[in-house]
Amino acid sequence: MDIENSHYSRLLHLRLSRVCVAIAASNPAEMLEKAEAVVRDNPFIELRLDYISRPATALPKMREFTETHPHVTVIATCRRAASGGKFKGPINSQIEILGKAAEAGCQLVDIELQTAIRMKSSQSAKLRAKAAVILSFHDFRATQKLDETLKKMLAHPADFYKIVSTATSLYDNVTMMKFLEKHQDAHSLVGLCMGEQGIISRVLGVRAGSTFTFAALTADEKTAPGQVTAQELRSIYRIDQVDAATKVYAVAGDPVSHSLSPAIMNAALRSGNVNGVFLALNTKSLKDLLACVREIPIQGLAVTMPHKEAILKYLDNTDPHTSKIGACNTVVRSQDGKLYGFNTDTSGVVRPLEARIPLQAARILVLGAGGAARAAVFGLKERGSEIFILNRKVAAAQKLARQAKARTVKRQDLKKLDFDVIINATPVGMGNTRESPLNPEEIRAKIVFDMVYDPAETRLLKLAKERGAEVIPGSVMFVHQAARQFEIWTGKPAPREDMLRIVTVALAERAAARNGVREK
Repeated sequence: MDIENSHYSRLLHLRLSRVCVAIAASNPAEMLEKAEAVVRDNPFIELRLDYISRPATALPKMREFTETHPHVTVIATCRRAASGGKFKGPINSQIEILGKAAEAGCQLVDIELQTAIRMKSSQSAKLRAKAAVILSFHDFRATQKLDETLKKMLAHPADFYKIVSTATSLYDNVTMMKFLEKHQDAHSLVGLCMGEQGIISRVLGVRAGSTFTFAALTADEKTAPGQVTAQELRSIYRIDQVDAATKVYAVAGDPVSHSLSPAIMNAALRSGNVNGVFLALNTKSLKDLLACVREIPIQGLAVTMPHKEAILKYLDNTDPHTSKIGACNTVVRSQDGKLYGFNTDTSGVVRPLEARIPLQAARILVLGAGGAARAAVFGLKERGSEIFILNRKVAAAQKLARQAKARTVKRQDLKKLDFDVIINATPVGMGNTRESPLNPEEIRAKIVFDMVYDPAETRLLKLAKERGAEVIPGSVMFVHQAARQFEIWTGKPAPREDMLRIVTVALAERAAARNGVREK
């Protein structure tokens, strides 16, 4: 039987795709309806029976589904509550349900290590005679003792060994991938890190030795923290093309989940025929991030709030322009591992404005004094503009004004001051249409430029339109600076029009989703 199981396991390997979509529902009809909808594009699914209050009621429909979809590979999972699932019945009931799921046509069944330890050897052998067994272990707190955990698991015969940890740092992904690389030749492994910081392992784990990875059906139907949708893994991250030669790029910030950089940069890489993938990394610590840059390695880095200024001390060199600004939003890792910094935010501000007005002697008000504001102030000063700075923290505004030979203004004076351009370089208004950094009577300018790109029309831009000003949305700056980043990293011309189109569509979809939530 072991020989037969081994042969079956090898055949199964050949038909497994890289992405398994986890499907959960509260009743059998809904679960199989979701399965029906996804298998045309993704013929590898996991049915989470533990989400159904009486899992056995799903068996007849599962049999009908597997018989009518012979090309689909199905994992049956009935995870116990003690192991992070929802099934509250005894172990014998769990084993019985999984055995019947195998008889109903599921080629694989998932058993947690905690269950396997308490199973009789006869029960294990009986289950393996019916289906391939995935022996799994989940650590919901950390990424630790991976070798030790695998050693414990190997005491129990299985076809696949699945270890899922939680990333409490970005480097935990590196730890997981090194573990996979170390053991992939000896065992069939599935390994990944949960949590927002686990995105690296979900995309790159398959090239490190994970047989496959898991994905959510939709963003609202995640069965594990940090799970990415199957559509994102396939269309944005192109996981099916990821291989040993794939170059890795990323945007680093905190927060970063809202960023559209992965969508436009991955599209640009595809358009430029670059074998690369672009990830969004929630970065709490720059030392943690830079350890990943070295180890993975990451070839190019887009740096966003709040790290644009702090990252400078970690770089080996920067161009004079970036040094003067004192903020870096673009990092390149050279062949010898050295890190070089650039600032493309300036291009994102200057290029759209100089296409509309002469910048020499233009009166421009910049709101903010952080990294993005610094890029705007220095870039526009170089073009001969007269710069005024307003910031919530007066000391920061005064410091920037001294460095750039600009002037500060007091908020109470705005009602009587006129400008050619007002630039919002603060995050006020990000993700909502309620907040504005200025009141209507304070908007006295011909052009209002908001660096915030989500939503597409911020409250500030709406008020500016009502005041008769020309507006420049943040998406314009976002695409200009991202296009320059792409060119620095790849040496290829950026597909600007494609990038702008993708941002426009994505922002429209987000707005529709937000409006849908409000309507409910």
